[in-house]
Amino acid sequence: MNVPPRHGEGDRGAQRRGGGAVPQRVPPNVTRARQLRRDMTYPEILLWQRLRGSPGGFRFRRQHPIGADYVADFYCSSARLVIEVDGEVHASAGAQKGDTTRDAYMRSRGLDIVRIPAREVLGNADDVANSILSLAARPLHHRASPDGPPPRSGEEQE
Repeated sequence: MNVPPRHGEGDRGAQRRGGGAVPQRVPPNVTRARQLRRDMTYPEILLWQRLRGSPGGFRFRRQHPIGADYVADFYCSSARLVIEVDGEVHASAGAQKGDTTRDAYMRSRGLDIVRIPAREVLGNADDVANSILSLAARPLHHRASPDGPPPRSGEEQE
């Protein structure tokens, strides 16, 4: 039985469906990243087939939004590593200037960027993926010693 709502109660059906809220606004870079995931290039697909599923214990994301304006082809958060697969479009002067700006922004956020030509991925995607995994596995810095840094040369230890 469908009873109309009483004065002041609103739409009970909508309340059961969780209604009444304002739809969330999706940031433009997230919308763009979703579109790029659907329209990946062939070299990106080949590389993703090898990086998905946490190989070597590293979780990679594809077409990951970084900041308000950029989307990385692949991103590993534990290694703070961005992988960009560069096709022929990146050879033009305008694209190189944009890539330089983009790389500077990502480095300012503490990220390492690796640019891989698409022809290398097409030539041997397995070797490229293994190189990426070895790069992700390298420590970015040494862990601090619990006792502090070693003494300087010429200083006595107590």
